Amino acid sequence: MAISIAILVGVPLGIIVSRVEPLRKIILGFVNLVQAVPSMALLGLLVPVLGIGSKPAIFMVVVYSLLPIVKNTYIGISSIDPVILESSKGIGLTKNQTLFKIQLPLALPIIMGGVRISAVTAVGLMTLAAFIGAGGLGYLVFSGVQTVNNAMILQGAIPACILALIVDYIFSKIELAVTPKGLNPNSTKKNSTALKVIGVVVIVALLFTTLRPMFKTKKETITIGSKNYTEQLILGNMYAELVEEHTDLKVDKKLNLGGSSVTFNAITSNDLDMYVDYTGTMLVNILKAEPIKDPQKAYDYTKENMKNKYNLSVLDPLGFNNTYTLSMMPDIAKKYNINTISDLAKYSDKLIASPTLEFENREDGLIGLSKLYNIKFKSVKAMDGALRYTALDNNECQIIDSFSTEGLLKKFELKVLEDDKKFFVPYYAVPLVNNKTLEKYPELEEVFNMLAGKIDEGTMMNLNYQVDELRKSPQEVAHKFLVDSKLIQK
Repeated sequence: MAISIAILVGVPLGIIVSRVEPLRKIILGFVNLVQAVPSMALLGLLVPVLGIGSKPAIFMVVVYSLLPIVKNTYIGISSIDPVILESSKGIGLTKNQTLFKIQLPLALPIIMGGVRISAVTAVGLMTLAAFIGAGGLGYLVFSGVQTVNNAMILQGAIPACILALIVDYIFSKIELAVTPKGLNPNSTKKNSTALKVIGVVVIVALLFTTLRPMFKTKKETITIGSKNYTEQLILGNMYAELVEEHTDLKVDKKLNLGGSSVTFNAITSNDLDMYVDYTGTMLVNILKAEPIKDPQKAYDYTKENMKNKYNLSVLDPLGFNNTYTLSMMPDIAKKYNINTISDLAKYSDKLIASPTLEFENREDGLIGLSKLYNIKFKSVKAMDGALRYTALDNNECQIIDSFSTEGLLKKFELKVLEDDKKFFVPYYAVPLVNNKTLEKYPELEEVFNMLAGKIDEGTMMNLNYQVDELRKSPQEVAHKFLVDSKLIQK
């Protein structure tokens, strides 16, 4: 769909560029500028405007696909021998007749070259759609990176590579088929037949994609999301199962979204109905309040202000405090005799830190922590997901941020440093629900509170460990916990 839109937009723009010189710099400058914008940044910017899911993903691929299509259309048309164009005038063809009967047919091979490049690139770009809840093969890649599961990464990456090769092959056949016979001495009837077959397949696929929602069940649906790490995937699956078990509602899961900004923007724009957040994140990062160390006061303040400012309900805590921690390999900690963050500060100029991107840029993260403890690392190389654990294991860094319930702490047997100055605020996990959803389906409040007080730090770490180390799926781990807790039936 994205490539189809890109062709419908890009080819006319290429024609305009070739015929209207004042617009040439503007249009070519724009499509070049778009290429300079990082794809993840563009997706993040699109969420508040287009929401989450396929819309922003398609928009991203369209704008990134324009450059080769527009440029190749312009080059293909402008590189035609002027003698041929002069001859068209001589036989009385108008500008439009010359365009459609001479210029476009002769430029088609070059135009298709641009389309082919865009189509193959689009396959890779679409894997990023998992970042904003559009699913696809990228979901496996992101999940594999987060859990240091190379098999899962390959499960997403290899089909994506195969798909790119298939797309390249299909468009190469289309390229041969649309090339004028005079320019392609190898053209045969087979090429024409192949084009017709491919055309029918593409049309059927587009019709299926467009019409499928019309035949879906009329059952009412709510959307449950999660951030992009193991714990959130487990909790997202738990709540989805609880809703479908105890209500007549269907759940659309938008899990593995790219961090707090994406999930929060999604719920405030009504693209999500519910996800699990943390009191500390909401207190400091969203409400921009001064840190409150008392867990109950932090919860009460967060609950009141999230309702007043954003019309969101903070429900009962699940029971565990998933606060930030700093962790390192035990042998490095022993070498420098580091047990607390104050100890770390003494040797920080000799150490490399690899925090998550979110932790590096938050006041309740590395920024505020460095001020309080006077930490000055030798270098800070931020990276997301479980990549930082791999870097730590390979001694490419010596310090990372972790959540206190992460299963990877147990897997890598890391030394967790004591926050001796009590910098980190409480991060109790709580369901965050859109009030519009609760007004429409009031029975959901009771369902979302079914996990209240049932998961402590040790339990959550063990659940995460089952995914991170024992290679169980988040759905499987979530289902077993709910069954064992007698919250759902087998």
